[in-house]
Amino acid sequence: MWGGRFAAGPSAIMREINASIPFDKALWRQDIAASQAHVAMLGAQGIVSAKDAAAIAAGLNGIAARYETEGVPEEWDLEDIHMTTESLLAEAIGPVAGRLHTARSRNDQVATDFKLWVRDALDQANAGLAAFQRALVMRADEHAASIMPGFTHLQAAQPVTLGHHLMAYYEMARRDRSRFADARARLNQCPLGSAALAGTGFPIDRAATAAGLGFEGPTANSLDGVSDRDFALDYLMAAAQCALHLSRLAEEFVLWASQPFGWVRLPDALSTGSSIMPQKKNPDAAELVRGHSGRIVGCATALMVTMKGLPLAYSKDMQDDKPPVFEAAGLLALSLAAMTAMVAESEFRTDRMRAAAEAGYATATDLADWLVRARGIPFREAHHITGASVKLAESRGLALDQVPLGDLQAIDPRIDDEVFAALSVDASVAARTSYGGTAPDQVRRRVAEARDALGMESQG
Repeated sequence: MWGGRFAAGPSAIMREINASIPFDKALWRQDIAASQAHVAMLGAQGIVSAKDAAAIAAGLNGIAARYETEGVPEEWDLEDIHMTTESLLAEAIGPVAGRLHTARSRNDQVATDFKLWVRDALDQANAGLAAFQRALVMRADEHAASIMPGFTHLQAAQPVTLGHHLMAYYEMARRDRSRFADARARLNQCPLGSAALAGTGFPIDRAATAAGLGFEGPTANSLDGVSDRDFALDYLMAAAQCALHLSRLAEEFVLWASQPFGWVRLPDALSTGSSIMPQKKNPDAAELVRGHSGRIVGCATALMVTMKGLPLAYSKDMQDDKPPVFEAAGLLALSLAAMTAMVAESEFRTDRMRAAAEAGYATATDLADWLVRARGIPFREAHHITGASVKLAESRGLALDQVPLGDLQAIDPRIDDEVFAALSVDASVAARTSYGGTAPDQVRRRVAEARDALGMESQG
C-alpha cells in the first residue's frame, strides 16, 4: 500500500503497533455493507461502469460468504479489515477491485463502518433492556402485595412491597432505553463521502449511500464526519449508566441471598460452589455483573481520554476507539442476560421479608402520620412522640403495635386504641396511595401501564 512514497516497508514494531485487524475484523459485516452501498452509488452515478460495479458487488458477496464460514484472516501487513477486504477482492476479480476505493478514504470508511456497528449495538441493548423489563414486570405483578422493608442508609425505614421495589428497576431501565434511543437518533447520519477530510471532486450521491445503509441522511461537514466519535461515547455513556443500574440490583441480590437476610434463593444455574466449603452457594453471576460495571465505566473513560485533545480531522489515536466499545458491548449484553435470568428465576422468600419489615419499627412514620391526621398534632411534635414510643418499644423488645395502650398514653394521652389500626405493616403499605406509592393498587396500576408499554398481555 505504501509503494512509491516509502523506500522500505514498516519495521516489525511499526507493523505490530499499526495493525488493527485483530479487533476491527469484528466490523466485517458493516464493511461489506458500506462497500456495497458505495459501489452501487458509483455505478449509478457513472463514476464506475455498470460492468465493473457488478463485478465488484459480486466479489464482495463472495468475500462475505468466505468471512461467514472461515472467519476473517489476520494478515497484519494489511493492517485492518478495510485493506484485508480490498486485497481479497483484488485476488478474486483482479485490477477492477481498485475502483472500489474511488471517492472514499479509509477515514470515512471506518467512521461509517463503526457507526453501523454501534447502531446495531444500540438496538441490541434496547432489546436486552426490554427483556429485562418484562422479567421485572412479571415478578412485580406476582409480588404487588408482598411486604418487605424499604431502606435508607441500609436501615429499615418504611414497609414497601417487593413489587414496588422491582418496579423501581423497571423505571431505571426505562430511562436507560431512552438514553440508547437518544444516542441512536443522534448517530443516524452517514459519514460516507466525506473522504479523507475535505469531501471529493467526484459527482457522488451521498444521500443515496446514506439511504442504502439506513441512515436518515449524510453528515453535513466532512471534517466532522471523519473525526466524530460522539456516537461511540454516547453509547458508552448510556452503557455505563445502564451497568450502574444493573450493579445496584446485583448488589441487592448478593445481600438478599446471604444467610443473615435469606430473602432470596438464587437459581443454581447462576451460582457456583466453593472448592473447599461444600455448603457454599455463591452469587457469582451477580458479583460479576457488579464487577463488569466498573469495566464498562472504564471503557467510557478510556475513549474520553483518547478523544480529549485531538485536532481535526483524523489522528491514528482514533484507531483505539473500537476496543473499549467492543468490550463494553460484550460485558453489557452478558450483564443484561444474567440479571434478566436472575429476576425471572429466583425464588423470593417473602415470609422472611415480611418478618424483617415487622421487626424494624418500619411503621414509626405511620404513628407520626396518625397523630397528625387523627389528633391534629404538628408533625415535628408527632415525630418527637413517635421517637419516644420507639425507644420504649425497643427497650422492651416489642414491636410498636405490641406496646400496651396505657404505656403509649403515658407518653402522650392523646393516643387511643384507634392507633393500632395504623401500625401494622399491611396498613402502612395500603395507606401509601399517592401516585407512585407502594400501595398494592398503585403497584398493580403501574404494572398494567408497563405491560401496555412493553406490548405484554395483561393478566387476568
